[in-house]
Amino acid sequence: MSNKYEVGNKTEFTPEEHEGLLKALKARFEKNMHRHEGLTWADIQAKLEAHTEKLWSLHEMEKSGGEPDVVGYEEKTDEYIFYDCSPESPKGRRSICYDREALESRKEHKPHNNAVEMAADMGIELLTEKQYQELQELGNYDLKTSSWVVTPAAIRKLGGAIFCDRRYDTVFVYHNGAESYYAARGFRGSLRV
Repeated sequence: MSNKYEVGNKTEFTPEEHEGLLKALKARFEKNMHRHEGLTWADIQAKLEAHTEKLWSLHEMEKSGGEPDVVGYEEKTDEYIFYDCSPESPKGRRSICYDREALESRKEHKPHNNAVEMAADMGIELLTEKQYQELQELGNYDLKTSSWVVTPAAIRKLGGAIFCDRRYDTVFVYHNGAESYYAARGFRGSLRV
């Protein structure tokens, strides 16, 4: 029997990493009850243990600095909703452009990756503008950084992409060329379990 958890065609992680992740998630959950009032860790852990493929995605969120935490529960689908709750845009996901098309359009000084494909590779979704606003209601995020969010097709078709941040105690939504990248811009993701 293997001592690693196999998750489809994704990178495996060890039982020690699995246990460490659950401990980190539990500690964060208990420290930030304002994000998930009325929810209990035992129910969430049972759900995670039943869906180990989602644990791999949470592991990737954690590993890249996202500090994932539960921000809600959808009764209709019986799913817990995790968002990246790191104070700033996750460190391991910065200096990237918006998507593959934007990456390919750069002739020189290409970034190492793009937000859309990184999220897909991690098994998560970029936050939408609405989700980003919901996150900001739970605290103050991206005071020094910014995060790409899902861009409407009409804007993307014209070469743009949108990102958000918080400055002057206000959440701002901006635009940029999708091929742009900055050391302080990454992306935040969501995962349903």
